[in-house]
Amino acid sequence: MSYDKTALINRYRWYELVGIYAGIAVFLTFVLAPFVEGFLVSLKPLSQLFSSPYRFFPENGSFDAYITMWDSVPGFARYIFNSFFISTIATLVVLLLVVPASYAFARFEFRGRGQLLGAFLAVNMFSGAVLLIPLFRLMRSMGVLNTYFAMIVPGVAFLIPTAIWLLRTYMMRIPRELEEAAYVDGASYFYTFRRVVLPLAMPGIAVVAITTFIGAYAQQFIFALTFNSKTEYMPLPIGLFAYFGRQEVIWNELMAASFVGIAPAMIVIFFLQRYLVSGLTAGAVK
Repeated sequence: MSYDKTALINRYRWYELVGIYAGIAVFLTFVLAPFVEGFLVSLKPLSQLFSSPYRFFPENGSFDAYITMWDSVPGFARYIFNSFFISTIATLVVLLLVVPASYAFARFEFRGRGQLLGAFLAVNMFSGAVLLIPLFRLMRSMGVLNTYFAMIVPGVAFLIPTAIWLLRTYMMRIPRELEEAAYVDGASYFYTFRRVVLPLAMPGIAVVAITTFIGAYAQQFIFALTFNSKTEYMPLPIGLFAYFGRQEVIWNELMAASFVGIAPAMIVIFFLQRYLVSGLTAGAVK
């Protein structure tokens, strides 16, 4: 079957293309402007941040803040490691639980399936702050306060519902005929799941891994502030508070620390996105 590529390219008129690209440019401007401003603030000396009139671009900008920030907060590298470690473990635990659960919700009919899916949606309606006191009592009774466990488990509990809905929707799009063909050949449910379903579901699993890692990286503040009081277990969001002094805020170092702190997450997302694209192109052929 041949496709008319010219028709696809010329589907829009020139003024429609101008409108589309203009809308994209406006959207990207609003999305990227805070990041650009934050990066420029990290290049400015502290004396220029409150100068009048305000100058968007720094004069004699430098990367000194990216060096002095390590001296201002000596344990900052530990905070980055803690955030990366907590997010990685939370993502692995979520995937370990969500992948088989999503397959079960997508393929099998059982009593209470719709109610469970509705309950997962209801869980997302509750803010983590609402459950802090019950969670604190639970963690204290288990004796796991001031540990990584106290920050990983609540995060996993709040990330699982969204992950199940995302991956269940993707697995429902996998043709049942592929599994039925494996069953006809004598394959078991587990063998079919491992050798047929999982390879085709890898793009969806990659999407869930990306969203879960971002969610785990972003939600650490409230759990760490409540369940942890030891510096060696503090994640990045708590570490950034060290740049808020009693007399002033070291804004250039705070912005520099923020960009350095999100670098590990951006690297992970970059590699997962490449894996996602390769999975989409290869999985369709398989």
